[in-house]
Amino acid sequence: MSGSGVVMRFRLVRRTQGLQYGFTHVELLIVVTIAAVLVMALMSVVGTATGISDDARQRNDHTNQAHYALQRMVRAVSHSRRLLLPLNDNPNTNWPENIREQTVPQSPPVGDSTRATAVLAVTLPLYVDLDANGTPDADNDGDGLIDEDLGVDNNFDAAPGIHLIDDNGDGTADDSADTDPTYDNDEDDVATEETMNGLDDDGDGSIDEDLRSDMNNDGDSGVIGVDDDSSGAVDEDNKNDDDEDGQIDEDWYDSVVFYLDNGVLKERTPVPWDTNADTLVTGADYITSELVENVSRFRVERIAQSGDQQQRVELTLELTSPITGEVISLQTQVRVGGAL
Repeated sequence: MSGSGVVMRFRLVRRTQGLQYGFTHVELLIVVTIAAVLVMALMSVVGTATGISDDARQRNDHTNQAHYALQRMVRAVSHSRRLLLPLNDNPNTNWPENIREQTVPQSPPVGDSTRATAVLAVTLPLYVDLDANGTPDADNDGDGLIDEDLGVDNNFDAAPGIHLIDDNGDGTADDSADTDPTYDNDEDDVATEETMNGLDDDGDGSIDEDLRSDMNNDGDSGVIGVDDDSSGAVDEDNKNDDDEDGQIDEDWYDSVVFYLDNGVLKERTPVPWDTNADTLVTGADYITSELVENVSRFRVERIAQSGDQQQRVELTLELTSPITGEVISLQTQVRVGGAL
C-alpha cells in the first residue's frame, strides 16, 4: 500500500506541474482570440488616428493653397495701376457687370447672360520683369512710362476685349457686333467710344475703358498745346502718338488675368517674348499657371465708388474637399494700387 501511495503522489505532482507550466488547446485558443481582439482594437485606434491626421493635413493643405491663391490676387491688385475687369455695372443690361461669380457645379446666369463667368484682370504691376533686363515688362517701349500710348486695340491682342475672356459678363468671350470687333475693348458692340478724360462718354457705367488710338481725341499728338515729351516742340508728331516720342501705339495694356477653369483657379501673366509663334510680341503672348484646385466658388466684385475714394475690389474664394466635402471660404477687400 505504501508503494502504491508513492506512485499516486508522483503522478499527482506531474499533473500539477503540467497545469502550472503548460496550456491546453482550449486555453491556447482563448489566448489567441483575446490577442486578436486586442490587435484589431489597436489597429482601429491607429486607423482612426491616421484618418484624423490625414484629414487635418488635407485641410491644412487646402487652407494654405487657398491663402496662396488669394494673396496672389491681392498682390497683383494692390500693385496695379488699373483695374480692367470687372467693369462697372452697365445700366443698359439686365445683369451686373461689376459682380462676376462662378461656381462648381455651374450656377445659372443672371438675366440675358448665357453663362456665369468670374474673372479678375488688372494691368501688369511694375515689379514684374520676367526677361530680367532691368525694365518693367509693362513698359513695352522702354521709355520709362507705362500704358501711355495705347492703340485702338487697347490690349494689342487682336480680340474684342481681353483675348479669350468674357469681358462684359454676357457669357461669351471675344464677341462684338461692331464692324471692327478687335477694337471693341469692352465687348459692348461699339468700338472706341471713349476718350481719356475721366468721364463715362458712352453711358455704360465704365470710364475710359474703350479708348481710341488718339487717346485724348484732340486731333494732335499727346495733349493738344502741350510739350508732352519736353523736347521743346508742341504737337510735333502724328495725332496717334500719345506721348510724342515718334512712335505710334507702342505701349498697350498688359493684362494679368485670374479666372476659373473646371474648378481650377488660373493666373495668366503677359510675357515679353513670343509664345504663340506669330513672330511678334503682343498682348496675346502670355503664360498660364494653376494656382489652386477644387475651387467651388470664385467671386469678384468691383465696389461702387463714392466721392474721391479709390477703387476697391472684393474677392471671395471657396474650396471644397473632394474627400470630406469640407468647405474652406476666404474673403477680402483690396484697393487698386494700394501698395504703390
